Amino acid sequence: MFIHELKPAEGAKRKSRKRVGRGTGSGWGKTSGKGQKGQNSRSGVGRTPAFQGGQMPLTRTVPKRGFTNIFKKQWVIVNLDDLNQFEEGIEITPEVLIEKNLIKSVKDGVKILGRGEINKALVIKAHGFSKTAAGKIEAAGGKVEVI
Repeated sequence: MFIHELKPAEGAKRKSRKRVGRGTGSGWGKTSGKGQKGQNSRSGVGRTPAFQGGQMPLTRTVPKRGFTNIFKKQWVIVNLDDLNQFEEGIEITPEVLIEKNLIKSVKDGVKILGRGEINKALVIKAHGFSKTAAGKIEAAGGKVEVI
């Protein structure tokens, strides 16, 4: 086997790269497809995605106010009316909520809020409860446990 006999594997897609600046006969000679003059014809050209042709970029024109707390907890919220689909007496944990597709992930914790009514006695384990949710659960004969 010689180097001039090598071929790509059967069925492999192989496309040769564009060789620019190799004479006018190639079709990509002289200016190498960059046109005449201008910023894009120069070497080293590189603009950020925010560049707007010399216009003041949107990121600089929008006012910057306030601050973002990077330590803020991201609660995953579940309302009481979502919990009515469970049978009475069952123990509800974040893992059960993920199995039933009520939540996608736990993030920093699951919090139960009091929207809607609950008419079953359930044992609910979560990271947080609102006062109204805890009151409605206990009024229905259920139990609240903070993880």
